[in-house]
Amino acid sequence: MIEHMRERLVAACDGASKGNPGPAAWAWVIADESETPDRWEAGPLGRATNNVAELTALERLLTATEPDVPLEIRMDSQYAMKAVTTWLPGWKRNGWKTSAGKPVANQDLVVRIDELLDGRSVEFRYVPAHQVDGDPLNDFADRAASQAAIVQEPASSELGSPQPPPSPDTPKNTDRPARAKSPKRSGGSSSRTIKAKFPGRCLCGRPYAAGEPIAKNAQGWGHPECRTEAAG
Repeated sequence: MIEHMRERLVAACDGASKGNPGPAAWAWVIADESETPDRWEAGPLGRATNNVAELTALERLLTATEPDVPLEIRMDSQYAMKAVTTWLPGWKRNGWKTSAGKPVANQDLVVRIDELLDGRSVEFRYVPAHQVDGDPLNDFADRAASQAAIVQEPASSELGSPQPPPSPDTPKNTDRPARAKSPKRSGGSSSRTIKAKFPGRCLCGRPYAAGEPIAKNAQGWGHPECRTEAAG
């Protein structure tokens, strides 16, 4: 469809805060033509909120990309996305006050993002976080931000940093060796079940909803009965 990658960039950005507020970081990633993570960067923020981390990630991504190249940005932060696509025009009209007359939170970041977006072709796409078959770019940015928040060190493709480790919040990536090595039993009571935090898809192909009981099997999380069949 596109002959040259530079005609349109597909990217994702994300922020993380361990404690909200707590140790925080931002990350962005740009894909190659096959939508595989290509160029990326993550950086620590010290102690900050999740919202600050999310907005900083967007600001850093916009700063790192050419303003004349159309950009698609995938994000899992409803706040950051709505801040710049929905609420921002009203905030500007109100002299950077909310509809309740209070100063806009994180105004400096929102103002910078507004300036960076001026005259650019940017399409924002919301993608839910921590899905079994979720968006790989958003997942990469999420993992890079999380890792940088934990270690409080910068990382990037330019620095030759290793790719960020799997996220413990994504069902398919959850691999706790102690549990994985435990003997398989067919009894229902020995299959540890939890309530799904996020909707996902079982290895049987059927989806499960948030709040439904799920159990760990060899290939991730899924319906408890599918685990029993796999173990039997």
